[in-house]
Amino acid sequence: MYNRRKFIKISAAGASLAALSSYAFGKSSILNPPPGFPIVISTWDFGIVANQEAWKTLSAGGRALDAVEAGVKIPEADMKNHTVGRAGYPDRDGHVTLDACIMDEFGNCGSVAAIENIAHPISVARLVMEKTPHVMLVGDGATQFAVEQGFKKENLLTPESEKAWKEWLKTAKYSPVMNIENKQHAPGNQYNHDTIGMLAIDAKGNISGACTTSGMAFKLHGRVGDSPIIGAGLYVDNEVGGATSTGVGEEVIRNVGSFLVVELMRQGYSPEDACKEAVKRIIKKKPQTAKDIQVGFLAINKKGEYGAYAIQPGFSFAVCNAEKQDLLVPGKSFY
Repeated sequence: MYNRRKFIKISAAGASLAALSSYAFGKSSILNPPPGFPIVISTWDFGIVANQEAWKTLSAGGRALDAVEAGVKIPEADMKNHTVGRAGYPDRDGHVTLDACIMDEFGNCGSVAAIENIAHPISVARLVMEKTPHVMLVGDGATQFAVEQGFKKENLLTPESEKAWKEWLKTAKYSPVMNIENKQHAPGNQYNHDTIGMLAIDAKGNISGACTTSGMAFKLHGRVGDSPIIGAGLYVDNEVGGATSTGVGEEVIRNVGSFLVVELMRQGYSPEDACKEAVKRIIKKKPQTAKDIQVGFLAINKKGEYGAYAIQPGFSFAVCNAEKQDLLVPGKSFY
């Protein structure tokens, strides 16, 4: 039987618990961010300059969503980057098709796939998220939507990319080159599958992510990889963390890779261990295939701890916070 004193004690405890729950899971707002916040991480060495651009927003107290969009637009615009954006290599029919997705701290997300003639697919993906009831637009529909939103159509097949494509047509043979962003371009045998995936935590402790790519060079027309697929190329849960991927998208899709990494972190895995487990599952399902491909995962948890893991050596990721804006970290690998 409850007495008044016992009732007050239990009510106070319940109120404290409710306050804690609201603080931890409600608005996900941290008034005094832990050391190391804000922070932004992204895949590959071109992530360094992308992070530096994102940092301009984060260091000014801006939102993580704005930061990741601004950050990945840098490699999208880089005319020397043939794996992302406007200088991407075309498919086997000569079409430059781009994929991108974005996700915010509220679980809102948007993506575009196989979009043509638009230089910044990440910004179109954001408008899909903010201005439509949909998550994904593809092909001609994505391009039409972009033009309606004020984006300029332009020919993205650069002279250098066209030359590489015509050289490839002489044999029309796929010959994978892993970690291609770290190698000299060799158009005759190039088959790239690299992406920029970016994850950021802002000063309020909120997480957002972005992922953008031109996909595999000389792919079948209409091929879409993991990069624009929420849960495969990118996933964010503001209570837990975020993850992104790079490499052969088909294998990431089959394992819903980024969602898997986040769910493993929810279970208590560290970011690196969660990425490692996701890699191991790919290898377990297709051990012979895995020997010849690259897939890497990058993750960050709610505490700002980060980690990565890949099938093959050579994967790297960039880290940027108040202490350092140009840190490149080698990812660990299975082989």
